[in-house]
Amino acid sequence: MKKTAIIIITALVIWLSPDAIAQVAPQKYFVEFMDKTDSPFSIDRPQEFLSSRAIERRQKQGIPIDESDLPVNTNYINRVRVFTNSILTRSKWFNGITIHCLNPAMVDSISRLPFVKSVTKNIKRNEYINNEYSDNKFIKDEVILQVDFSDLAKKNSDYNRNMMFEYGPSYRQINMLNGDSLHRLGYRGQGKVIAILDAGFSNVDKLVAFDSLWSNNQILGTKDFVNPGGNVFNEYEHGMKVLSTIGGNIPGQLIGTAPKADFWLLRSEDVNSEYIIEEYNWISAAEFADSAGADIINSSLGYLTFFDTTQNHTCNDLNGNSTPITKGANMAFNKGMIVVNSAGNSGTSWKCVSAPADGFNVLAVAAVDSNGIRAGFSSVGEATHRIKPNVAALGELAVVSSTIGTIMYANGTSYSSPIIAGMVACLWQAAPTWSNESVKRSIELSGSIVMTPDSLIGYGIPDFVKALQVLSVGGSPGQDQVKVYPNPFQNGLTISLVSAKEQEFDISLCNQQGIIIFSLLKHRVTKGENSINLANLPELQNGIYLLNISGSDFRVHTKVIKMKN
Repeated sequence: MKKTAIIIITALVIWLSPDAIAQVAPQKYFVEFMDKTDSPFSIDRPQEFLSSRAIERRQKQGIPIDESDLPVNTNYINRVRVFTNSILTRSKWFNGITIHCLNPAMVDSISRLPFVKSVTKNIKRNEYINNEYSDNKFIKDEVILQVDFSDLAKKNSDYNRNMMFEYGPSYRQINMLNGDSLHRLGYRGQGKVIAILDAGFSNVDKLVAFDSLWSNNQILGTKDFVNPGGNVFNEYEHGMKVLSTIGGNIPGQLIGTAPKADFWLLRSEDVNSEYIIEEYNWISAAEFADSAGADIINSSLGYLTFFDTTQNHTCNDLNGNSTPITKGANMAFNKGMIVVNSAGNSGTSWKCVSAPADGFNVLAVAAVDSNGIRAGFSSVGEATHRIKPNVAALGELAVVSSTIGTIMYANGTSYSSPIIAGMVACLWQAAPTWSNESVKRSIELSGSIVMTPDSLIGYGIPDFVKALQVLSVGGSPGQDQVKVYPNPFQNGLTISLVSAKEQEFDISLCNQQGIIIFSLLKHRVTKGENSINLANLPELQNGIYLLNISGSDFRVHTKVIKMKN
């Protein structure tokens, strides 16, 4: 049986001397500049090139705005424009642009400009033929099973027990991560922005799975980095299916892992070719996501081989920070975002994850079946110097939207990645003051095999309630306003809460499965110190519980332990 629905592609950039010329695709080149001297922009005026959300993300995490944030020098771009047919994309992190130029002599002229560092190795085009990845990489190994879920949903006992959100057959891919528990706590991605980098989002503007996203203005915008100015809704379907696992909403059939999040839909991948330019497209898209204020990037894309076989990645190249796209993904993390990426679908042929999943700071996601067993196609990484993949989620027979609006099963780490990305949004919503590094690490520490990580599923299948507890153990910025005692407790708990104003608090106590076993809603407190006694708790078994305290301006989640009298 063929499996997967992910891109498995790409190449290695070889930086050459300033007078060296190489194509990143036929008649397309990446021009790297020497510096950003005389830029009209300044890091002292970030509002001119970063959105307020992007600036706020940096401020929350203590990330300085530096020269890498400055846009590419427009004076340099204008001087290059004289010699080229068009400017395709820009990269502030790599300080360069991709161009389309039909005349090699003009490319030579560009390489000789005093501010140009390099114009990047390619072989003659007639040598590309016969490359094994020259066909459509999405279709090549994809398995699609059309299923009528209407009767299945009615008969499914898990579905019947979870009518609150009407997950239907998609229940398993959420419940496997204990994501339904976060949903019950009210965390469904509200206020978080996810950028999806993919090959196209066919019919997202028409399909029923996404009507709630449109009616609630959760699609913030789109941008095509393959064909600037193009319509991403007329392009390939892969991104549509990916989006459906996060933001889809067909009650009784498909509910995404973060159906209340906001989305940017960015096309960086050209399914009709395999050239190094796609890595630069990805970098430009990630930079756009950063500037727009995205919190999370989902990339169900992976790069291993290329039409130019001299530029193929080897497993030695995939060392965490060598390929252009991996450097870009690590930079995205350094800017405060969390990058979630498919590990790849080459588990039967390669012994490494694809780029940029190899990135030191990338959360690489493997695929498992409904029983939690690794899918055979899921890429194998390493567990010696570093753990790759990092975690795993359902990727074999995942429930996604089809191109005609029905629901279908599909295979691939293409789907395990966004399933995780949506849950990252819910977790970060629940712990909004924590850094991307802390959130990422908490997910790893909640893995099902955290004590014995391997090269197949990394730290294992994460439990997002446990991840929230991991964050709570270290305290929260609101923690200095709240004290809970005794802990461990026997009969009851006392909450000492200092409030800056008169307001209402919601208090709940959950078990490790995220099920609320006690709640006190809209409890009014006065300005200053307050004492709240939870003396009439129900009979509890010994164990660990999560106490949630939510006010208008902060939330606190803390672990409490019940012991026998």
